[in-house]
Amino acid sequence: MAAEEDPPIDSLPASLRFRFQDSIRALTDGAPGRLGVAVSGGPDSLALLLLAAESFPGAVCAATVDHGLRAESAAEAGLVAQYCGELGVPHDTLVIEIGEGNVSERAREARYEALAGWAARQGVSHVATAHHADDQVETFLMRLNRGSGVAGLAGIRKRARISALEVIRPLLDWRRAELAELVEARGWMSVDDPSNRDPRYDRARIRAALIEADWLDPEAIAASAAHLADADTALDWMADRIMAGTVRAVGDRLALPADLPRALALRVVARLLGQIGEGAPRGSEIARLCDALAAGKVATLAGVVARPGKGVWRFGKAPERRG
Repeated sequence: MAAEEDPPIDSLPASLRFRFQDSIRALTDGAPGRLGVAVSGGPDSLALLLLAAESFPGAVCAATVDHGLRAESAAEAGLVAQYCGELGVPHDTLVIEIGEGNVSERAREARYEALAGWAARQGVSHVATAHHADDQVETFLMRLNRGSGVAGLAGIRKRARISALEVIRPLLDWRRAELAELVEARGWMSVDDPSNRDPRYDRARIRAALIEADWLDPEAIAASAAHLADADTALDWMADRIMAGTVRAVGDRLALPADLPRALALRVVARLLGQIGEGAPRGSEIARLCDALAAGKVATLAGVVARPGKGVWRFGKAPERRG
């Protein structure tokens, strides 16, 4: 008598798999190849793992980054490895150390650097993360509260290159609740990160406020962020063309028309500083330089001296300081 086989795993509805497949193909220009997924063990990333494994069977690998910031992190990575085993998805735990400074910022940098190295070793061209529509709303409101411009209000991008890593976010059109339902229906336990409720963090405060603000439409806010992302792309497109066709050399300096709309001027000046200057100045520093030029003042930033002239702004290397 043949050995009794394990009961088959309940599959996701075809409509959800098709929805996820369409998103992945759109973000990878139709050729996902081998897909990497970053899985922390939270409900959002577990839903990502489940959707990826069932939508692209045999073509998915997963990684969990262990920051070592909480005592439970190693066990949580082990739980993700267990679920990956159920799905037949290869899994790696990436243990990293966080340097000094802003913990959140350093953790993010180290996380993406580790994922980039892992993706290269695995031959993975894209790594998907589980950012969703509710994350987008929180990000938009946080940045709105800080007075961010178009680039900041565009929020989380569907595609981004970070630390030599091609990151895609196929769940930006999905809601947190529907992702949690997938994990619950599967019978999986998910990781509970207490920092998500810690009022010391902006995101946690915004999240708590949104629960009370039932008059806000998260899907509409996420759509607005997407429209701003389109506008941001258009501004970058125009700035690149101004650099290529309008900026001209005048002696040893580069000249830029002084009458550009401010949003474009900021982007073109940022490119000029990157081309002839040193370092990567913040947007606020570039804004102050442009304001100084508009007021007819000479300004220096990132090793570049900028001088206002008749109808133009001129940029050249600042003279070396003498000791």
